[in-house]
Amino acid sequence: MSADRTTGFTDIDRRHWSLRYLPQWARPYGRLSRWDRPIGIWLLMLPCWWSLALGAAPDWGRLGGWMALFALGALAMRGAGCTWNDIVDRKIDAQVERTRGRPLPSGEVKLRNALIWVALQSLVGAAILFKLNKFAGGVALLSLLLVALYPTMKRITSWPQLVLGLAFNWGALVGYAAITGTLSWATVALYAGGVAWTMVYDTIYAMQDQRDDAVIDVRSTARRFAAAPRRWLSLFAVLALAAWALAGPLANLGPYYFAVLLAIALHFAWQIAFLKPNDQADCLAKFKANAQVGILLTAAVIAGHLG
Repeated sequence: MSADRTTGFTDIDRRHWSLRYLPQWARPYGRLSRWDRPIGIWLLMLPCWWSLALGAAPDWGRLGGWMALFALGALAMRGAGCTWNDIVDRKIDAQVERTRGRPLPSGEVKLRNALIWVALQSLVGAAILFKLNKFAGGVALLSLLLVALYPTMKRITSWPQLVLGLAFNWGALVGYAAITGTLSWATVALYAGGVAWTMVYDTIYAMQDQRDDAVIDVRSTARRFAAAPRRWLSLFAVLALAAWALAGPLANLGPYYFAVLLAIALHFAWQIAFLKPNDQADCLAKFKANAQVGILLTAAVIAGHLG
């Protein structure tokens, strides 16, 4: 079954440039890398930007170059991670309404070609890795174990979103290390808050598949928290805000940081209060809205250095 003939709910955006302008043969590879769903790139990139903004101050002139480099790295590594995830999950994806039209379960891409595509994207990430200092490079390499483990977690634990959070927010450590050659407690606080934030947005994302996951026994925090989703989401939102609030005094950030953090708190309140856990389209929209949270936190760190 091709993606264009997929029935039922799907998160494929056929209006995206990668599904309109890439050559026909290249489009399945763009979909393996989720180029048609850039929200994942943002969610991987933004923790890097928090950390870069923390480390670059007050030399703002170099921040733009670092942000561009980490944006390219996020594009490559998110694509490699999604492709690897699809390789591992290809049999499960064939049984889930939202994912059965993906390139591997639908037969658009052969397994061998998908593995080659993972390697090519990883080479881009490796090239960027060599641009970093040795300490930052070492910190970045530590994340690969989490990336490799994540696709298997949904089979053995109800908390795969926690492993995803540990992997996806690693940039909150790497960015600061790339600029300063060290780590700080403030970056650790940003990282911890990012992990809790992932528990919010990826639980919402997993709510799209609760029905199919129950049938094929795929575990998730969406299923684990199904009896009281808002209570659990509120808990992790509070934990994220607490960790990010702690980063403020640890990094000597000014009052503007906390003013923007208040806007993030209101965003969390909106997400959780108006979430429709059984509405796939609403869950997808709320998930995508979390790019705004990450952008706001980047702005908060910069503002905190200014006043």
